[in-house]
Amino acid sequence: MSLPLLFLFVLAIAALGFFVGRSRAFKSADGDIKVLHSLPGYYGWNAALMVLLPAIAVLMLWLSIQPVIINNNVSAMISEHAIAESSLDLVMSDVIRVAEGLDIAVEKGAMTAGQASSIRTELTDVRTRLGSVGVALGSEVSSETLKAAQRYREMSSFGHLGRTVLVLAVAFAGLAFGYSRSHKDFRARNVVEQVVLWILILAASIAVLTTVGIVFSLIFNTIEFFKLYPAADFFFGLTWSPSFGGGSELGILPLMWATFYISLIALAVAVPIGLFAAIYLSEYAGSTVRAFAKPMLEVLAGIPTIVYGLFALMTVGPLLVDAFGQDGAFGVNWMQGGTAVMTAGLVMGIMLIPFVSSLSDDIINAVPQAMRDGSLGLGATHSETIKQVILPAALPGVVGAVLLAASRAIGETMIVVLGAGAAARLSGNPFEAMTTVTAKIVSQLTGDQDFASPEALVAFALGMTLFVITLCLNIFALYIVRKYREQYE
Repeated sequence: MSLPLLFLFVLAIAALGFFVGRSRAFKSADGDIKVLHSLPGYYGWNAALMVLLPAIAVLMLWLSIQPVIINNNVSAMISEHAIAESSLDLVMSDVIRVAEGLDIAVEKGAMTAGQASSIRTELTDVRTRLGSVGVALGSEVSSETLKAAQRYREMSSFGHLGRTVLVLAVAFAGLAFGYSRSHKDFRARNVVEQVVLWILILAASIAVLTTVGIVFSLIFNTIEFFKLYPAADFFFGLTWSPSFGGGSELGILPLMWATFYISLIALAVAVPIGLFAAIYLSEYAGSTVRAFAKPMLEVLAGIPTIVYGLFALMTVGPLLVDAFGQDGAFGVNWMQGGTAVMTAGLVMGIMLIPFVSSLSDDIINAVPQAMRDGSLGLGATHSETIKQVILPAALPGVVGAVLLAASRAIGETMIVVLGAGAAARLSGNPFEAMTTVTAKIVSQLTGDQDFASPEALVAFALGMTLFVITLCLNIFALYIVRKYREQYE
């Protein structure tokens, strides 16, 4: 049974548990709801949770253990000669690819299950046979790889069967247990609320532990990098010139300069436009205009960043060259090509407008109407009320919006890859091509890299640096928010 179908079966059993648990509780009370300790729905949810939670726990445990057992068993069939010629990971990927190809061939009727289990390379061109059903293999299939793939299919099939039987057995056992507890004196509400509490704690723990895992992953790999490359040269070096053949210069300053330069230009575009748009929509626009303009503005937030990157490369860059190039409208020669800091900054600023405007609009609307009425009642004009009352009161939220936009700008990748260029340099000319930290993280980890080399590990050091900078920005913004919040509360 496939995994989605198995999950649907578990859900169906849980639904059945809900109705039978609720029904049995009613029956034990002779149909009198006043006799029940809890509302009828709690008895149903108790039975449903007794099905869902153990079954899903067993399913997740099985899904985590089965691949490890199968890979360890199948990898033992791989000879040392094959591993020496390539690597165990590459050989195992070929084995899995062939196993999946045999499954596809059986599904399409190109061969029977028995043929897939008994096929031999000495009698059949496996690569051609699988290619006829749309499975492309990069090299000829060896006898050793085919036998390992057949073993992989056999163990996977047995594992899927065992998974189905065990999960369904646990689900039905949970159904029986939940049904047996559904009687009028059972404290179903207490149990259900306690279970929900633990589910919420688990969800919060997953979020926290994921963050901790990311941080520790960055820390450990950054430490490995600094064991291979001097920290002083990394943080204070003025040249970025990686070379996987050796002799790399990995100074971060050119990348940090471009990152902040592009971010400042983006914020210079996004903050005024976004804030003014928020003020207009919240304080001046009528309901008809607001109902149309706000959704249209927020459409910008849903556009993929790769589309913004193409817009920068194909539209904004050529327009800037036409204006500031040698033969441009202004007759200057500031911009040699379409990729430049200004190109990426302008497009990124357009992308950030909805982040600033939407959050600022929400926080401005949250300012109590009594503050507006009091200001107007004392004789202030509408514009004076906005400037002297509403904006100061909304300042903490506006700072948060700007911070979100700044963090988004610092972490942006695709726009700077396509719009800013790939040159790592220190320059104050916004019409020159430069590159950022995120763009270099992508380039350093693209392709088959040796993660024991400083040229690959430097990506983690770059990521850790960005993390620390963003954390400092958040701490500073929190300080500003608390300071001004105390003034206006």
